[in-house]
Amino acid sequence: MVKIEGTLDEIRELMGDVKRTVSDVKSTSAKVAKAATKTRRKLSSWQRYIKDKSNHIKFKRGDRKGRLDLKSMSKAFKRSMK
Repeated sequence: MVKIEGTLDEIRELMGDVKRTVSDVKSTSAKVAKAATKTRRKLSSWQRYIKDKSNHIKFKRGDRKGRLDLKSMSKAFKRSMK
């Protein structure tokens, strides 16, 4: 921690206008965040296949009951591409 001594005017000269700097940083970070959310890449064909609920194949029994059976889904996906 740094100890700063002096009058208020002297400290303002040393530090500059802090409020302006903070607002510049906030506005710049908001612009960057907005630009980052705009750029989205296209989903691959497998990701689009997985996204569709009608293509979901689930385990019917056993300890994995209710989970997606990705192995059989992959086979079905590859067959559908032919």
